[in-house]
Amino acid sequence: MKIKFHILFISILLINYNAIAQQEKVKYNPEYDDKPVHFGYTLGINVMDFSFGRYYLRNPNVDTLYADLTNLNFGFQVGMIADFRLGEYFNFRVLPSFNFGQRDLKFFVNKGSKGMQQQISFSIESSMLDLPLIIKYKAKRINNYRPYMIAGTSFRYDLAAKKKYKIDEGEYVLLRPFDVYGELGMGMDFYLPYFKFSTEIKLSLGVFDVLNHTPPEVHPEYVNSLRKLNSQILMLSFHFE
Repeated sequence: MKIKFHILFISILLINYNAIAQQEKVKYNPEYDDKPVHFGYTLGINVMDFSFGRYYLRNPNVDTLYADLTNLNFGFQVGMIADFRLGEYFNFRVLPSFNFGQRDLKFFVNKGSKGMQQQISFSIESSMLDLPLIIKYKAKRINNYRPYMIAGTSFRYDLAAKKKYKIDEGEYVLLRPFDVYGELGMGMDFYLPYFKFSTEIKLSLGVFDVLNHTPPEVHPEYVNSLRKLNSQILMLSFHFE
């Protein structure tokens, strides 16, 4: 009898636990995704990089220059969000923003069997006016969470791009200001009582060659050692909508 009572008691506990576990949590802003248009703002950090196109000489006895980024710097991003509902799972988003960052470009001398020796390094700062046009695909909402993926394009104009070389500061490479990027990323929406918070990671790959191919009169070998430069940006963003 005592054993049966224990079995019955444990069975009741398991049934109640199972019922509680299957209960749906309270959904915050259940009609939020039905809005045809909503707005917000975004903050984030970025890491800027280059994809290099280099010239290589086959003669190992001739000194050749080799450009690279040996360390990455963190920048930051701030902007606005305009979101337009296309359907239950798709949204069109416009995110005008500013991206600030820096890339430390270093040149090495390849001396063949003697290896690489650093010759010069300098920083290239960027202040980009950014206009991403994004399609957002949302998975089915689970309680107050909703994962998503994004894809699109972005138009960026670098306000810090310079027209003249600063030879006295050891600056021998300039960038063109305008570029178009292909963008791909993923994130998670968190529905809160008064707003929606999202975390998102996105990779932006520049389409155009941003290298200014007109070298300075002094030390033109740095520009001439590069075939092209393509910009790359990795961004971690926090959206408040």
